[in-house]
Amino acid sequence: MRTDPQHVAPANPKNRRRATRAVLAVTVTGTVAASGIYIATANAGETGTAIPGALQAEAFSAQSGAQTESTGDTGGGTNVGWLAGGDWLRYDGVQVGATVAARIASDNTAGGTIELRTGTPTGALLATIPVAKTGGWQKWVTVTATAKPASGKQNVVAVMKSNATSDFVNINWFKLLPDNTKNPTKDPSVTPTKAPTKAPTTAPTAAPTKTATIPAGGWVDVDQALWKEQLADFEKLKPAPIKNNPVKVPEFHVNCTIAKESPDDAIVFPNLPGASHMHTFFGPDVIGASTTTKDLLAAKSTSCQTKGDNSAYWMPQLTQNGKPVPLNGFRIYYGSRLKDPSTTKILPPGLVMIAGDAKRQEPTPKNSGINQFWCAGAAETGRSADGNWPKCAPGGRLIISITFPDCWDGKHVDSPDHKSHVGPTGPDGTCASGKFPVAIPSISELFTYESQGGEGFKLASGLPSSAHMDMMNGWDPAVLGPLVRTCLNQGVKCGTTPTFD
Repeated sequence: MRTDPQHVAPANPKNRRRATRAVLAVTVTGTVAASGIYIATANAGETGTAIPGALQAEAFSAQSGAQTESTGDTGGGTNVGWLAGGDWLRYDGVQVGATVAARIASDNTAGGTIELRTGTPTGALLATIPVAKTGGWQKWVTVTATAKPASGKQNVVAVMKSNATSDFVNINWFKLLPDNTKNPTKDPSVTPTKAPTKAPTTAPTAAPTKTATIPAGGWVDVDQALWKEQLADFEKLKPAPIKNNPVKVPEFHVNCTIAKESPDDAIVFPNLPGASHMHTFFGPDVIGASTTTKDLLAAKSTSCQTKGDNSAYWMPQLTQNGKPVPLNGFRIYYGSRLKDPSTTKILPPGLVMIAGDAKRQEPTPKNSGINQFWCAGAAETGRSADGNWPKCAPGGRLIISITFPDCWDGKHVDSPDHKSHVGPTGPDGTCASGKFPVAIPSISELFTYESQGGEGFKLASGLPSSAHMDMMNGWDPAVLGPLVRTCLNQGVKCGTTPTFD
């Protein structure tokens, strides 16, 4: 049965996105000359009534910025929506031909284009599909264009380009129109579009790449046999006796120096070198776009000082007037915010996760509580002109911390948004009473910069509210186990080892 569409036009298109954001997008001053692409062999899953020869938009292998929803279009099923400038959809192993039709809807007068590129969001341009207002987010039309053919199967990325500061297009499907076999203007399922009378006066520029990609499938199961084995070994451990009257806070920490800086993200953009914004990395020197947790465990060295922690940690690079801001220090605190930290287990093998939201672009005035940068070591004396960055008194340093959840679902080591397999406590304040029954260490990553703040600051992902941190588990469970059992389970503060000397 077809479900009614949830996506309806609000009074103001700028308020359409579920989480308001400002999008840095390309300048589009007119509808660009139509070109196109034919996608012939994608492994597309059909939903609703199948459209002959169509590649469903939701059959992407990876994406950035997209969400799916029930569609009101002919055939029912779902469409991809909430697409703004810089968002993209990737389809793997497809054949490129000479023509394409795209089924789209829009209620944003700004319009824009859908660029089809090879391999990555900045790959070779194959086609540009014009997008104009159709009269509603579920008012569907089919637009057509011609393409620059390419030989062989390849990955094709549909990149959204618009000067709108909000979403500008929905996509239901791409129509497959093989070379010399069908005239799109005579296909009854296609509404042809007129070629523009003139080219734009301003050439489009590349929109920034963003995070939050959803791989095909999205959910990655934990190796249950290995997890049960590691958990059994952990349960056998006896905590070291408490002595020297330590602080009664469940905590230990890891200190790291920078391993590298590069525009890679093995969680969000796996196997796509250079597809992300610039990140600052901590951990083994094997970190790159294709790194896996197995690679981390096999690494011979790491920039983190706790032997046994080969985990990788990263955050968007911070710059001032375009230059990287040096770090004074980076520390990862492992702790517990639960009422009873004795239930905390070790991290599951293969776990990856992200805290924060790279697409959140909101002002952060003082005490806003949204990924707030603050001053450490001295008082805040003022704010930057835009209100987002503190100014610290002499001796102060710019600092930020983001914390991961305490609870895990016990089944998956990754999820479509890299967050949904971990989460908060249940109704009674424990992990056991909610959707995430396994208590794990709560990780807080603390960045301290050699700066007193002020003007000209920017994260590679945008405003301070976009601050986010990634973690890929590379712990040796034989090292992590005693730290959790002695320090966290007993509710006491340790340093970098499970001792109290």
